Amino acid sequence: MNIALMCIFTAWILGVILGPVLIPLLRVLKFGQLVRSDGPKGHLKKAGTPTMGGLIFIVAMVGALVIWSDLSLEILLSMGMVLGFGLLGLLDDGLKVVMKRPLGLKARTKILGQFLLALLLIYVAVHVLGRGTELIVPLTGEKWDLGAWYYVIALVLVIGTTNAVNLTDGLDGLAAGCAFFVYLGYLMICLLAVNNPPVLYLNFMDLALFSGALVGGCLAFLFFNRYPAKVFMGDTGSLALGGGIAALAVLTKTELVLPVLGGIFVIETISVILQVLSFRLTGRRIFRMSPLHHHFELLGWRETKVVHVFWVLAALFVLVGLVLVTL
Repeated sequence: MNIALMCIFTAWILGVILGPVLIPLLRVLKFGQLVRSDGPKGHLKKAGTPTMGGLIFIVAMVGALVIWSDLSLEILLSMGMVLGFGLLGLLDDGLKVVMKRPLGLKARTKILGQFLLALLLIYVAVHVLGRGTELIVPLTGEKWDLGAWYYVIALVLVIGTTNAVNLTDGLDGLAAGCAFFVYLGYLMICLLAVNNPPVLYLNFMDLALFSGALVGGCLAFLFFNRYPAKVFMGDTGSLALGGGIAALAVLTKTELVLPVLGGIFVIETISVILQVLSFRLTGRRIFRMSPLHHHFELLGWRETKVVHVFWVLAALFVLVGLVLVTL
């Protein structure tokens, strides 16, 4: 427990130190956020705010794990997912802000990259770390061995998680705050599993350190990303956070609990799907704008109110998820 706390503190310190160095550099390089003209009008003033700030918690995570962990395969795989998805996001951000391509990477290129990273995660977890192809059913404790079908479900979960976090990153502090609570939940899950691990061959203390490093990293990033944000995480950060959460879900066998732990991300994604389906089928929109956080903005809520309400909901979802895991 003490080493996990030290990992959190170290990542936080590294992030707080890195922020004042990286943010001016991003501003000098003119790596500023592009703001959609069809979005909430209040967001137009955010144009030019430095982006790619996800590098703050990514570097903080790496530094804390190098200091406090033995860089086991569990750590390297989880960290590799954060770095891999973060690199994919960095390429996307680079095309947007440097090459002035508003859409960034082509959708099929981004999905292919996510698919390959997800496949690597699942293969190593199943065949090298001994995770197997079982799903644990919450509350019952039953184990369903899905065989090859596990790959299909896990691929959907990993790709869906990374994109769900990406969709949530639309307000100052929103995605980082929600991710903070999810990683805090996984820190508790891993610490509880140290003495009774669902996967005998995995080192759950190392997974706790990984979770703790991102708890501290997210907390440090919020120091610069809270309203009014001095920096945005960009796809660099949102895809990286999603990749780390997905890795923890796969390695801890909590795939079926993840939709509860990350309930905010699920709701945001569903709001987009419903909006698109409704408009295509009926020509009408359900929400004033999607994802859901923009709907509340257009109802007249202050940005800070939307973010704080979503943070509270994220914490409640994590609490429910922890109950499901421990019962």
